[in-house]
Amino acid sequence: MEIKDRKSAGAADHLANERTFLAWVRTSIALMGFGFVIVKFALFIHQIANALGETNTPQGKSDSAIIGVTMVALGALITMLAFIRYRNIERQLNDNSYFPSKWLSALVTLSIIIGAVLLVFYLLPNI
Repeated sequence: MEIKDRKSAGAADHLANERTFLAWVRTSIALMGFGFVIVKFALFIHQIANALGETNTPQGKSDSAIIGVTMVALGALITMLAFIRYRNIERQLNDNSYFPSKWLSALVTLSIIIGAVLLVFYLLPNI
């Protein structure tokens, strides 16, 4: 298809771009919320252990707190990258020069796979 034969972007294209952006935002909010729950659960476990008089509880930040904070940071990063992607696609649609890019999807997929593998190795000794 030649460039002069391309159909210009319509409202449906811009709305689809916005829906995709909002889906990324929902994903990042879910990651941040889950990270928050992990951090608070670690704090809850630490307080319960102190209330029961356990002396072997680790002081300071636990692994769960680090994982939770990392998930919150990852969620914030995904939001920023999703906004950059949204603006880039919007500009391409307005210029009638849209070319799909899968870098954000690949980055999130790779991050989740790496996180899952690390979590498996972290949980493996507890089996």
